Parts: sequence; C-alpha cells; structure tokens
Amino acid sequence: MLEIKLNDEEVKALFLAEVKSRLDKIELEALLMNSRQLCKYLSLSWPTIEKVFLSDPNFPRIKIGSKWLFSRKEVERYIDIWTTEKQA
Repeated sequence: MLEIKLNDEEVKALFLAEVKSRLDKIELEALLMNSRQLCKYLSLSWPTIEKVFLSDPNFPRIKIGSKWLFSRKEVERYIDIWTTEKQA
C-alpha cells in the first residue's frame, strides 16, 4: 500500500509561487506598460525615469489623460540604443 502525506502549507506555498510566476510572465508579455510596470521593468524610480527618460522627446510614450503608457518593444529598443550610447 502506498501512502502519500501532503503538508497543506507547503502545497499552498508552492501553488502561490507558481501562480505568481505565471502572472509575472503574462505581465512581461503585455504590449503596453503603465508607469508602475515601467519602473519595475527598468528597476528605476519614477522620479529617475522622469528626469532621465521623459525629458527626452525621443523616449517612446503615450499619454492618455493623466496616465502614461509605454510600448514594451519600443522601450526595449530605446534602452538598447541608450545604453550603447552611454557606454561609448
């Protein structure tokens, strides 16, 4: 006879970790990011993003009302170019 014992707390922790992992993946695949997601994506604070990037007219952004939106692919291209220029 085979007996399996499960610890409810461990199962719950594993389940929640997997859900979080999948939600993070979905967020990374989203086409547009809001300002909070952009901060997380770039690992920078909003004031730093405003100072360094939003002051640049070439930084890809869309403003709808008072809300900023950012194309993930365009931001990625911009950051690739920006980091290359900063390293030179």
